[in-house]
Amino acid sequence: MDYQLRRATPEDAEAVVGMHTLAHEECYPHLLSKEFFRARRANIPERVERRRPHLDVPDPRIIALDADGEVVGLADAGPGRDEDGPEELELYSIYTLKRTHGTGLGAALMRAAIGESPAYLWVVEGSPRAVAFYLKHGFRPDGKCGQLPPEWESLPEFRMVRSTPPPKP
Repeated sequence: MDYQLRRATPEDAEAVVGMHTLAHEECYPHLLSKEFFRARRANIPERVERRRPHLDVPDPRIIALDADGEVVGLADAGPGRDEDGPEELELYSIYTLKRTHGTGLGAALMRAAIGESPAYLWVVEGSPRAVAFYLKHGFRPDGKCGQLPPEWESLPEFRMVRSTPPPKP
């Protein structure tokens, strides 16, 4: 299936938050409580309003649309937020809906967001599919670990870095 990639706009906030919510439900059911997901669903309207200004910046905020115009993926990147950031560019997030897995959409979103630039990202522990994807694209753990905030049930995470261009497929 072909997907259209484009820069997100503030008008996409509702579709982006809906897709992001579903992607979290598909990716993390084994890591987060049912209450976490209920709360996320309950505060979608508030999250949509918070997302609008986030989508109105020059940094890459890329969405993927399927043939029906539904948002099925997203990737965003920008200046690194870590004081000890190993690279200047950070891949803030990349998610695709489960039904798109294995189609190359994740790789296309990553190329659109960061190209072949050196970058770093944080990945939730217990996400083997995500880790395998990042390893395939040249990222390696650098030993830095952290925890998501309490509203994310303090999930452990670790940093991965790509300092050289990714391997050619």
